[in-house]
Amino acid sequence: MITGLCDNITGLCDNMITGLCDGPQGVLTDMLLSLQIFSIVVFATITGEGYVNPLLLPDTKCMFNRNDSACGFGVGIGILAFLACVVFIILDAYFPQISNAKERKNIVTVDLVFSGVWTLFWFICFCVLANQWSHTTEVAGIPVDAARAVVAFSFFSIVTWALLTTFAYTRYRQGVGDLDQGYTDPAYDNSTPYPSTSAYPPYPTSGPEGYQQSPFTPQNQEHPAPYQPPSY
Repeated sequence: MITGLCDNITGLCDNMITGLCDGPQGVLTDMLLSLQIFSIVVFATITGEGYVNPLLLPDTKCMFNRNDSACGFGVGIGILAFLACVVFIILDAYFPQISNAKERKNIVTVDLVFSGVWTLFWFICFCVLANQWSHTTEVAGIPVDAARAVVAFSFFSIVTWALLTTFAYTRYRQGVGDLDQGYTDPAYDNSTPYPSTSAYPPYPTSGPEGYQQSPFTPQNQEHPAPYQPPSY
């Protein structure tokens, strides 16, 4: 099992190197796929091999110092991380087709927050599992390789989720910068309270200065004559 996982990790690393030629989107997809593999290793290994029967005890106990909370925490974090990766892969597939800037910003914000929180959770999970494994004295009947694999892939998850957080932060900053360079309504721009008149053609100034008579008014009405009664 461990040999097959190592082969899968090697293939994923090759895909990530190849994905650099496809741009950031290809690297992001490869990172999410890697996180899925890491999550499966953690929760599947704990579920399948993490509970053993200690000597002289009828019930199964967690292989990490018989601490069932440590195994339960690792399984919970792994399952939620796997489901989150599935959701993010679907969102990233439809992300280029989303034209609404507000929706795109919300997706990137959720990605950034979730990645940061899960980086912290994986760090806590790694510390708990490594601490409990270091205090495990009776290793008889315990799959040692499986326990070490869980601890190792928890550490790999920390690094990968941290890289995903950095990538999400870069996309967030890039999106905010694009919005700042976008169109600004002159009515809400304090620096230019009135729209510029350079776009309008200048009014002809060939006539005399001051008030000019309307072109639609007869010239003989400029100084109207006094009223004269009609003669019969």
